[in-house]
Amino acid sequence: MKQRRTAKWAIVLVVAGVGLLLWFVYAQLSDRSFDWRLAANSFVRLDWRWVLLSVAPIFGTYYGRALRWAVFLKPLKEHPSLKNLLSATVTGFTAVTLFGRPGEFVRPYLIARKEKVPLTSQLSAWALERIFDLLMALLVFAFALMRVQNSGVRVGPNLQWVLTFGGRIVGVMGIAVLLILLSLRHFAEPARMSILRALHRLPERHVARAERLINALFQGVESTRSDAALFLVFLYSVAEWVLICACYWCLARSFAGIVNLSLLDVLILAGFVSFGSVVQIPGVGGGTQVVSVLVLTELFGVRLELASTFAVCLWILTFVAIVPIGLLVALKEGLDWHSLRRIGREVAE
Repeated sequence: MKQRRTAKWAIVLVVAGVGLLLWFVYAQLSDRSFDWRLAANSFVRLDWRWVLLSVAPIFGTYYGRALRWAVFLKPLKEHPSLKNLLSATVTGFTAVTLFGRPGEFVRPYLIARKEKVPLTSQLSAWALERIFDLLMALLVFAFALMRVQNSGVRVGPNLQWVLTFGGRIVGVMGIAVLLILLSLRHFAEPARMSILRALHRLPERHVARAERLINALFQGVESTRSDAALFLVFLYSVAEWVLICACYWCLARSFAGIVNLSLLDVLILAGFVSFGSVVQIPGVGGGTQVVSVLVLTELFGVRLELASTFAVCLWILTFVAIVPIGLLVALKEGLDWHSLRRIGREVAE
């Protein structure tokens, strides 16, 4: 009965999320004579074979993330269980979809529990993963920015801000990310020793606990000191974005005859969406849905109704599609709705 209630509330939340997204589009764009009938017809005309095919690469990204996390775990555990990492990854991303940012901490918590390693080390690994994700997002956006600027395409005022400041943001953030990776690689151990020496100024009863915490924290980023590990992490990060772009391409093919996008157009769209997931665009906010609509309408001349349908489908594929599987995995392991929410809140605090 408890599992049924969990599944019911999860379905209600997902449906409510889709409804809120549609309401947002309607509220923000109703003054532009949004044709809801055209949007509905475009959804009906989709080639569902390509839609189903687009699910495969996006599910592949979760497997790739599990492989990448296994590299982060190597300094602590030579042979981590890929099954445990994959189930924690699927459950973790389900929690992110259902609960927002607090759900981010479900995955490191589950991995720490399953693999019997300190939670602080896995929070460090999570931060390291975010750094590599940011680096890849910046690289993909830099490619999109370069292609658009070289083409001389005229864009509307909303995207003009992105073109004006995008290059600067990519440069500054890219340098910052590289400096962080460089410092983790070459200065992590000296920093750890300095912190441990400073800890001895604390009362003796707190020193041992603080030392364990600091050691576990730095163990989470120990993999950055290995050339082979760094290469594998970078390789998995590239593969992840290849799969994401493949998902975008399959979705674009499902819209053939409705929204016509070339492979280069899809790559540009993916680049701008990666930028939108990192920053908030003044006046329009952030997120994949808003950026997708802006790029499709102002850069590729797609009608607003069709662009909105595309954006909703993209959001469902990249965020919502994993939820049913994640709930099944969580319920199989004895986790329910309240457990996932509690884990996210407690670790976040």
